[in-house]
Amino acid sequence: MSTKRAPAKASVTRLAPRRRLRALSLDEAVTIINGSFAAGAGHKCSPLAAIVLDAGGRVKAFLKQDGASMLRFEVSRGKAYGALALGRSSRMVLQKAREKPLFMQNLETMADSPLFLEGGGQLIRDPDTGEVVGAIGVTGDVNEMDDICAMEGIRGAGYKTDYDFDAETEHRLKIVKSGPITDPRKPGGRDR
Repeated sequence: MSTKRAPAKASVTRLAPRRRLRALSLDEAVTIINGSFAAGAGHKCSPLAAIVLDAGGRVKAFLKQDGASMLRFEVSRGKAYGALALGRSSRMVLQKAREKPLFMQNLETMADSPLFLEGGGQLIRDPDTGEVVGAIGVTGDVNEMDDICAMEGIRGAGYKTDYDFDAETEHRLKIVKSGPITDPRKPGGRDR
C-alpha cells in the first residue's frame, strides 16, 4: 500500500481587476516644473530648482534655473522623496520629525534616498481619483514660497495638491495637511 499523498490543490484567490495606475509622462513632469518656475518669476522668487518624481520615487525630470546654487538636485529630491515616503507634504514630514524623532530616524535608515525635511515637497494627485501619481520638490527660496510655487506648478498642469479637495475627499484619501501656506514676505503672511 502506498503512503504517498496526492498533491494538495493550490487554491487561487481571484482578485477584482485593478484599474490601471495613472503615470506621469515626461511632458507633464516638465510642464509642472515650468509652471513652478513661472510662479517663482511671478512671485519674484530667487532662482529655483525643481524635481518631479514618479509614484515609485524615481526621477522623472529635474531642472535648475540659472543662478540657483549647488546641491539643489539633492535638496529638491529629498523634499519630494520625503513627501512620497510619508504620503504628505515635506512640510508635514518635518512636523512628524519634530513629533516622533525616533520614528523618522528609523525611516531614514530604511529609505532608498535621503529625506530633506523642509517645505517645498508636494504630492501630485490625479484630479479625478486623488491617487498620488508623483511628487515635486522645489527649492531656492524660503520654504513657503517653494511650497507655493510647487502647488501652482501642479495645478497649472491639471493635477491637484492636498489643498484642492473637499473635506469628505480629504477624509477618504487620508490627507494630512498644514494650515494655509502664504507668502511670508507680505504683511501678515506667516503661517498661522
